[in-house]
Amino acid sequence: MSFTNRREMLTRAGAGFGMLSLAGLLAKDAVASETRSSGLHFPARAKRCIFLFMNGGPSHVDTFDPKPALSKYEGQEPGEQPEERVTKTSGFMPSPFRFQQHGQSGVVMSELLPNLAKHADDLCVLRSMHTDTANHEPGLLMMHSGNQQPTRPCLGSWASYGLGTENENLPAFVSIAPGMPVVGPQLWSSAFLPANHQALAVNTKEMQLESLVAHLRHPSLGRADQRTQLDFVQQLNRMHAAQRQADPDLEAHIQSMELAFKMQAEATEAFDVSREPKHVVERYGDTPYANGCLLARRLLERGVRFVQVYYVNKGKQPWDTHKDNDGGHRRLCADSDRASAALISDLKERGMLEDTLVIWGGEFGRTPYSENAKKGNSKPGRDHHATGFSMFLAGGGVRGGLMHGATDEFGMHAIEDRMHVHDLHATILHLMGIDHERLTYRYSGRDFRLTDVFGRVAKEIIA
Repeated sequence: MSFTNRREMLTRAGAGFGMLSLAGLLAKDAVASETRSSGLHFPARAKRCIFLFMNGGPSHVDTFDPKPALSKYEGQEPGEQPEERVTKTSGFMPSPFRFQQHGQSGVVMSELLPNLAKHADDLCVLRSMHTDTANHEPGLLMMHSGNQQPTRPCLGSWASYGLGTENENLPAFVSIAPGMPVVGPQLWSSAFLPANHQALAVNTKEMQLESLVAHLRHPSLGRADQRTQLDFVQQLNRMHAAQRQADPDLEAHIQSMELAFKMQAEATEAFDVSREPKHVVERYGDTPYANGCLLARRLLERGVRFVQVYYVNKGKQPWDTHKDNDGGHRRLCADSDRASAALISDLKERGMLEDTLVIWGGEFGRTPYSENAKKGNSKPGRDHHATGFSMFLAGGGVRGGLMHGATDEFGMHAIEDRMHVHDLHATILHLMGIDHERLTYRYSGRDFRLTDVFGRVAKEIIA
């Protein structure tokens, strides 16, 4: 084998693993941090985390937060609306769905969620969430990175930075979506953190192994020849790095090539959902979201630290029910309820739920009053709503069978045990053994953290 120059040699060597060398693929820590070198700040309740993200924002008053007052005051216009989202409305709109208590704990849930209702005693329903904006792009960034601008590392990257990986042959952080969600790569970006903490983005639009992970197999070389080739490439890279005094981006690139080579062996098995028994596949269902949940479980049990699963379809943000809110939620909940409950059941049966934190929710909620409710329109929608909405947590050290916090009688504002996105992030990190105030990274002359100068750990929801 001969190469005319180093550039040509690197180009050819990349056929098997170079295309995988996006810095986000690195799982093994390239740059040691002071935080990790001292170990966890306290015992972790959750070893791993999965965020089931409902793109567009589910309606809290149709899922987890019943509001009988909406029927009493149906048609009455709300006394206030956010300045940035003044909506033409026919007034308060009651939910048509029945709510009832479930499990020994009596957690109240909508009839739209019959499968999750069977796990009521495992769920910690957060009824008092609130955020800073009712617009999608900044709302998505806020929920993922604690900031409305695309300049900060996301939650999964902070977890990877703080904890590293449990499997050196797979990424620490994986993002799963059938296509590109709104905002896109910024949602799983490591920003100014070392590039090795960015997520591996997996497109589940097609579930064939070659489509999920591109260039997983070298077109012509066997593993022994690839190892020899990679060793030569890395020797040159190390010589290059020695002249640049620990450049973190270069180090991340070097390590990502190593991970890409290792993934050729382990990812072939880990990403191949066709190996799952038929009854397991049937439990989840045959939809893009169901496939994402099943793939996520396979990755979690193989040591991936943090997985994001996006509920995305052709519309990019299907829970954004500006029109026909009721019909939309019937369809969306049927799919999400089945697959989300299957994931919880699966984790529980495998003894993983107790140390796996499951998060379910969107970037915000939806208004308790109608939108697009013109005269004669029998299928009105609900607009974006940021001042009060619901999410749920399960496993990973949270108190199951709990309804935490409350909104007012209309579902307009969080009023009891209010929980901001910063508080959610602080609590998630705490459950994973990290003090959110001590997980910092110095960049551009100052220390940054996920929660900025905010965040309170909601210790009352921790078991």
